[in-house]
Amino acid sequence: MLAASWAPLSPAERAVAIEVLTHGPVSRSEIARKLSLSAGSLTRLTKPLIESGLLVEDPPPAAPASASAAPSAAPATRQGRPSQPLDVVADSRFFAGFKITEDTVYGVVTNLRSDVVATRALPLRTHEPVDVADLLHAMTTDFAAEFPRLAGIGVGIGGHVIGPARAVTSSFLGWDGAPFADLLEQRTDLPVVVENDVAALVESEAWFGAGRGLDRFAVLTIGAGIGYGLVIGGQLVRSGDDGRGIGRRWIVNPQGPLTPDGDRGSAVSLLSIPSIRYQVAAATGRNHTYDEILTLAAAGDPMAARVIDEAARALGTVVAQIANFAMPQKILLAGEGVGLVEVATPAINEAIAANRHPLAEPVALETKISDFNDWARGAAVLAIQILVLGRPKTAR
Repeated sequence: MLAASWAPLSPAERAVAIEVLTHGPVSRSEIARKLSLSAGSLTRLTKPLIESGLLVEDPPPAAPASASAAPSAAPATRQGRPSQPLDVVADSRFFAGFKITEDTVYGVVTNLRSDVVATRALPLRTHEPVDVADLLHAMTTDFAAEFPRLAGIGVGIGGHVIGPARAVTSSFLGWDGAPFADLLEQRTDLPVVVENDVAALVESEAWFGAGRGLDRFAVLTIGAGIGYGLVIGGQLVRSGDDGRGIGRRWIVNPQGPLTPDGDRGSAVSLLSIPSIRYQVAAATGRNHTYDEILTLAAAGDPMAARVIDEAARALGTVVAQIANFAMPQKILLAGEGVGLVEVATPAINEAIAANRHPLAEPVALETKISDFNDWARGAAVLAIQILVLGRPKTAR
């Protein structure tokens, strides 16, 4: 098995390695500027990283040959040593990431840069932790046959994870403190980290996606439920409430709809895919998929348009609240439900404006429709972090 981490690295060496991993290939001068290092200090820090094979020096681009140059022309005088950008070898290691839903396990393999190189999905026929661990073990074995340099496993689950990613409580799986990371680690002999799926997605976007390089960054996910994560100072803000389902009691409109999941007028009741489908079915007596409802709303169907307009105004209100209180540089809307934005952008923007100060800066809003492979990729990033940062030493 490959080494479970890049340890031992000093904090300064690790900072350099992470900068190259998340932004490389990157010039030495840019690294020195971002990390406030002198050229001498950077040379001292990068030397052992290069010698150990963690980092490599990209050759400088070759000067284009000039066919018209005179053979007797004297070579140009070189002014100093050319800068050689630093990079990581992305395919030096691979990582398995899994997203567990109520009826399916989605798996991906990524390289060190979190690029997805393989995907697979298998039905989940039982929720017993031991049986789920056996299924993920089988999928990992298949992945390892194709990618023998598999270095770690990340698992994302909708639920509450206790301590350094060891015990999981998940209502939809019926788990109460299941030691799932240990069960899977015992079977695979690989480092395993288990995390709330929203937190995993936020970490992925902070390291390799929309939040890369930002000091303050927020993610709001819309899908089967509502998820929220906040990054400050480049670190995900942790809370004992992580994975508790904050959207069920995030009241957006007290006069809003009452649905089977979530309080009246909550973010879940207004925005989640099951709630939107429930509202349309209750009013029309017909079941429609979420995409069908969006299409009907865009075409002017009265009931679908009313439900989607109310959801859009709720989304704009939630976005404005996040902007008002967290003051992020960017808010990412992700998940299977963000097709709402394409259909109802004017209503969303009106609600944002109505809930912001007239002189407030525009909200930097980015959308990303995420499928379950994206959620699994987020889990794989957790495994990359274990390699780079080592295991958490204390419970949160």
